[in-house]
Parts: sequence; structure tokens; C-alpha cells
Amino acid sequence: MKSRQYKVVDVFGIRPLQGNPVAVVLDAEDLDTAAMQAIARWTNLSETTFLLPPTRADADYRLRIFTPSGELPFAGHPTLGSAHAALEAGRVSPRDGRLVQECGVGLVALSVEGEGDARRLRLVLPPARLSPLDAADIDELEVVLGQSILREAVPAIVDVGPQWIIAQLPTAAAVLSLKPDFARSASFERRLGVTGITVFARHPSGDADIEVRSFAPSSGVDEDPVCGSGNGSVAVFRRERGLLPAGDVAYAASQGRCVGRDGRVDVSVDAAGVVSLGGACITGVDGTLRG
Repeated sequence: MKSRQYKVVDVFGIRPLQGNPVAVVLDAEDLDTAAMQAIARWTNLSETTFLLPPTRADADYRLRIFTPSGELPFAGHPTLGSAHAALEAGRVSPRDGRLVQECGVGLVALSVEGEGDARRLRLVLPPARLSPLDAADIDELEVVLGQSILREAVPAIVDVGPQWIIAQLPTAAAVLSLKPDFARSASFERRLGVTGITVFARHPSGDADIEVRSFAPSSGVDEDPVCGSGNGSVAVFRRERGLLPAGDVAYAASQGRCVGRDGRVDVSVDAAGVVSLGGACITGVDGTLRG
């Protein structure tokens, strides 16, 4: 039985145990896909990742990302948490303050500032594709959510590797009060071939600009506590729908209160539409995985 270095990193939390944990297996070279999926089912977190040597000279490492039910080409909080784990374990070193991750969507650039507990990581969201939902699917989305949406900002599927249905709700209170029909949502997601549904609304005041929730029951995750790719997709949607001012924009999103967390995602959108996001990473578990 082989021992593998293993960490669980809490991402986007304001304090320990308040973000979204990702399990990171650091010695994964001899694991095949079936073994990785079995480990991901066992951890039963929204994502489990496996650090591998890169296959490209311009990458620092390769990452495979699994939900309890399947593999993802990219995900936000696993990318940040895995980079944090690799740096902390001394498996990689930044080059001029940057890391490059190789994953299913290709190369993902990360910036690294500071060291140790003061380290902060940001990733650049992969290029996105946006496809509007048709009227019948918008009707079904409202049934799934049990809530009317703002149709002036036409809901859309945003593809950043994971594919999220993005919709704006009228108020942050409406977002927080949602009780989706998860069985119907899973069927809806499978029919459209998407990862899940992410909704948002503006906060009237406070340190966070928007409240966000992400649901992915078809991937075995009814509600993702704090979702990086979902928040990145919201930023793409807000820019494309004219919901952000022109030029460089930075804002904070809050997520997780409905599942007992308190997450903050720092989002930036530059004048060319490039989205980056970051947040705190805190190692909660540091040990050995046997198997």
C-alpha cells in the first residue's frame, strides 16, 4: 500500500473552515483514471485534484480535477487550492511571481504574491463562450429555482471548461432564500449538457457587491459552497450583458452562507474582458493518503 502526501485546502474563506475545501493528492503519477475517481468519491468533496508532472515545457505542473461523479477540464477553487498545496509542499516554485497550470482546458496562468500565510494567489479565467438560453429553457429554469429571474439580462450558458447556466435574480435576499428542486435541476443540467446553475444578485450595501449561489446536482454536488468557475462565469455574464461599468473593474462576491460558510471571491475584469479571481487559501489537513 503506497503512502501519498495529501492536503485539504480551504479556499475563499475569510477564516479557517469557512471557504470551499479541495482535497489535493500530491503523489499521483501512478494513479489511473479509475483510481482517481474512486478517491474523489471517497473524499466526497465537491472536487479532488491530482498533481502530476507537466507534459508541456511551459507548464509548472499538470492537474486533473474530479467531482464525486466525473472529471472536469478546469475549476476555480481547485486550481487555487492545488497551487497553494504544491507551493507549500515545495513541489513547485514561482517564476517571476507566476505559475502555469496544465489541465483539461490547456494552460492556466496564476500570479503568486507573498509567502506562507501571507501568500495570495490569483488565476486568469480561461477564454469563455456565452450562449443565451431560449425562452422555454428560461421557463424551466424558473421552475427549477422556484423563483422568477430578471429576464432583461437574458440567462445564458457560460463555458469556461465547466459550463454554468448564469441568471440574475432581483435581490440578494431572493438568492439566499432559494430552495431549488435538485432532482429537476439534475435532469435539466443533463439535458443541456451543463455542469450546473449559478445565480447572483446585487447587494444594496456592504463589502460584497453581489451574492452568488452555485448548484450542480448532476455532478453529485447539490450546492457548491464557494465556486471559482461559477463566479468567473458570472463576471463574464455581467460584462457581456452590460451590468459592469466600462474599463477595469474589481469587486467582491460573497457565497456560502446557505451551507454554513462565509466565502469571499475577489474578481477583476479588465478593459479587454479578461477575468481573474483570487482569494485566501488555508491548509486544513496535512497528512498521508494510503492507497
